[in-house]
Amino acid sequence: MEEQIKHIAKSQRIVYVIFWAVAILLVVGGETELLPVGLFADDVRTSYYLETIGILLTAINIPFSMKLLTRKIDNLTFPVALSRYAVWSHIRLGLLAIVVVYNLLCYYMTLNSTGALCALCALTASFFCLPSEKRLRNELHINK
Repeated sequence: MEEQIKHIAKSQRIVYVIFWAVAILLVVGGETELLPVGLFADDVRTSYYLETIGILLTAINIPFSMKLLTRKIDNLTFPVALSRYAVWSHIRLGLLAIVVVYNLLCYYMTLNSTGALCALCALTASFFCLPSEKRLRNELHINK
């Protein structure tokens, strides 16, 4: 049991580090112009559509990902609850990653700060998903 908890906590930390590494790599790629910077800066209509999609994506995914782990998985048997917890935690970070990647790409392609702001909102929301063994035990009501 302890081995499984430690394994899940470790895999969650790895996914969390990858989430932040992708965001940092996108920013570095945009600032060093490895990404297409300013591709749609002159096209007002395309910029509008890209930014609107980014705002809607952010407004839908952040609250949804924050409510995702409130499912009653702690009533299941231990192995099933632990595996479902891991899956839903990864899905939660995946939803936030979609928001971050899309909005950072929009920011660099349109040169409008709306994408950066939405990406920053998702990055801030990821602090509420900070994985730890203590958090896993609290959310699954497991006593040490």
